[in-house]
Amino acid sequence: MKLATLKTNSRDGQLVVVSKDLTKAVTVESIASTLQIAIDNWQEMAPKLEEVYQALNKGEVSNSIAFEQAQCESPLPRAYQWADGSAYVNHVELVRKARNAEMPETFWTDPLMYQGGSDSFIGPRDEIPVVSEDYGIDFESEVAVITDDVPMASTPEQAKSHIKLLMLVNDVSLRNLIPGELAKGFGFFSSKPSSAFSPVAITPDELGEAWDGAKLHLPLTTHLNNELFGQPNCGVDMTFDFPTIVAHAAKTRPLAAGCIVGSGTISNYDRSAGSSCLAEKRMLEIIADGKPSTSFMKFGDTVRIEMFDDNGDSIFGAIDQQVVKYKGA
Repeated sequence: MKLATLKTNSRDGQLVVVSKDLTKAVTVESIASTLQIAIDNWQEMAPKLEEVYQALNKGEVSNSIAFEQAQCESPLPRAYQWADGSAYVNHVELVRKARNAEMPETFWTDPLMYQGGSDSFIGPRDEIPVVSEDYGIDFESEVAVITDDVPMASTPEQAKSHIKLLMLVNDVSLRNLIPGELAKGFGFFSSKPSSAFSPVAITPDELGEAWDGAKLHLPLTTHLNNELFGQPNCGVDMTFDFPTIVAHAAKTRPLAAGCIVGSGTISNYDRSAGSSCLAEKRMLEIIADGKPSTSFMKFGDTVRIEMFDDNGDSIFGAIDQQVVKYKGA
């Protein structure tokens, strides 16, 4: 099943069911007006939404509309929780190596995670407003899951059953603000502006054999200024799978329905597939040449993040954004 949220006068938008080929949609107000309402009552509402989805794909829905990705909010325009992990430890290892820092052994056994701002996600086709290019503007191409209610201290095996939807993410980072924030010993804040998620959130069964219940085994494709930047495989070199990082997030507190948990930047040891953020490419350049030759994003630059199935069809739709100078309120 594929779900999206269309922009309306309400900040939480309008939930729609989207056809498998991403061409048609239908509102489902009689079932749930927003995705948050649906995920709050997932056991009851998922079968009803699935019934609509099947009818839509068969052409049996008379009130369908054309699905326009540009009209989408992120599937959850705001969420009670956005926790982003760093499941690809080779990425962390690379960043530390570039600055000659040893990596603690615990990084391989205890997931890294930060709690991001979740009150103001931007749409998948919205501009990325930034005050200054000096902030070091970067994209991070990731995958995320949406859970229903996850009890505190859930095991990874228990957490697996609470993963209900998947999305793509552009976890925007302001790299030049990060060192000063981390030096304070209190984590990210200003260096992590609003993230954007794919136009469509999907149930795991849409992925077929590419989803094994824990990892998504497909490449994630990123284009920078219409040129291929990277397409590493999400299922390769993922140190901590999704049930593990969801369980980590729930270690000392329950997670409310609608919690979003991210994978962190997709990264493979095989660098021939490219990277999923500018920082990683710059680190490889530092290791090879002693200095980076790739700049961070400038105003006017664009990034497109998308995943395709084995037939070459877009699964989640595309995050396609341009960086612009923030003009003020």
